[in-house]
Amino acid sequence: MGEIKFKFNIVFLFFLLLFGFFTTQKAQAIRIGLTEGVKKTYVGSSQNASFRDATTGKLLFVSRSFFPYQIKVYDENSIAIKIKGRYYDCATNAIFIENPDKKGFLATKRKWYRGDIIIYNLGGTLTVVNSLPLEEYLLGVVPSEMPSKWNIEAHKAQAIAARSYALANLNKRNSKGYDLKDTPLDQAYGGASSETPQTTRAVLSTKGEVLTYDSKIIPAYYHASSGGKTLSAGEVWNHDLPYIQSVNGYDWGTRKSGHGVGMSQHGANNLANKGFSARQILSYFYKDIRFSRLKTKED
Repeated sequence: MGEIKFKFNIVFLFFLLLFGFFTTQKAQAIRIGLTEGVKKTYVGSSQNASFRDATTGKLLFVSRSFFPYQIKVYDENSIAIKIKGRYYDCATNAIFIENPDKKGFLATKRKWYRGDIIIYNLGGTLTVVNSLPLEEYLLGVVPSEMPSKWNIEAHKAQAIAARSYALANLNKRNSKGYDLKDTPLDQAYGGASSETPQTTRAVLSTKGEVLTYDSKIIPAYYHASSGGKTLSAGEVWNHDLPYIQSVNGYDWGTRKSGHGVGMSQHGANNLANKGFSARQILSYFYKDIRFSRLKTKED
């Protein structure tokens, strides 16, 4: 009986949502914190890259491709780069490594990344930030948050939820020089090194889609598994969110993992395997939401 009622509600909600699709704010770039609190790090590139003073834009030097450059704290207000065995003071507390023609990749943390990298000297330690377009960021989030062999409809649901979470949390960690961390404290993000063909298709096929409630993009919380039943936000964080209610997690047999609020990732994959679409899955886990699409430069 519960299964029949669930299917009826999904079909009804999906019918309403088809007529409730509208356009919202423009897409934008995002800054992801990769490393912080270290004295040294390194950056490489797949093509020659420009190292610039992030404050003035002055060109510091052009790197060789596929060569790691060590970067360290010079003093509390400056950064040094090691070139041919010698450290050179950049005379700035922030350097910008520009991805050449935006088709190459930059390397740090033993991974490849799209976009650009900014390195700050904040009080004597380094913070490494990856700045890139939102959609390119999501290419590295979905495969880091879900197994690549899962159902593509689950991947699509994950892409839309992750896009919504990211936009709703822009500037969350602005005091540290970035928007979100690259860990499950915000969203797991493995850069270009984590990308897979199927998860990339899921991101591209949902480009710009976000979840909104009362005309605002929601922070679409999600977790690995509820262990049977999801929790409302009020049960975990002492403040209710009208679009997140406790529901059957459709993830029986999996150990509870995560805060339990919002979409269960295991539940999403189980529902996808039952034939439900990404929008149907999201409409089940997030109540009374609408699907919106971000404007692009072409709009």
